[in-house]
Amino acid sequence: MRPTALLRLLQLSSQALPIGGYSHSQGLEAAIEQRVVTDETSLSRWISDVLEFSMKSIEIPSMLSMARAWGRNEPEAIAALNEEFLSTRESAEIRAAAVQMGFSLSSLLSSLPDIPQGTIDTLRSIREPSLPCVWSAATTVWGIEPPESVMGYLWTWAENQVLVAMKAVPVGQSAGQRVLLAMGSRIAQLAGDENFEGGGYSNFTPGLAILSSQHETQYSRLFRS
Repeated sequence: MRPTALLRLLQLSSQALPIGGYSHSQGLEAAIEQRVVTDETSLSRWISDVLEFSMKSIEIPSMLSMARAWGRNEPEAIAALNEEFLSTRESAEIRAAAVQMGFSLSSLLSSLPDIPQGTIDTLRSIREPSLPCVWSAATTVWGIEPPESVMGYLWTWAENQVLVAMKAVPVGQSAGQRVLLAMGSRIAQLAGDENFEGGGYSNFTPGLAILSSQHETQYSRLFRS
């Protein structure tokens, strides 16, 4: 991997990236409220399950499909794939999170000097660009290959899940690092598969959908989703 591309990936994956990821739990806060996640073991199980049955099977394949469309400069295909992805979001909150972070990342990219105007114009033409849509635009422009893009995307998601748990369960810092160590091995395995297609396009996560919907009316909460 080229040094510049690696540095761009690190920047894109950083928790300091100003796209508001810290304000979303992606359903985890509801799982904590319902005592589904109570400790290190159940946190690891939760992240592993969402990784396997949602991220691997729909979010990553959608992102990679959009990256291919960006590479072919097909604005209509990008917009259609983005709309298809948003239709799979499990609840209003999770859909709103994908749109909000996509909007914030798109706004950030428009202020950076090395993003082509054509990319910015395409993003502006899409009614609600999701995070996978805008992420794939950035990685295409910066020459970040699909395996590295997958690793960065999944890592920043998993790290955010651990940070949510550290605030809301809470789990300790050492426990959080053990969870990340285990998830990192799984993420590397997924990204290293040359035939990775995310297990096909499917998104059957009823537990996540129910908990996320319950979060919309949860009395006391720290996170927006």
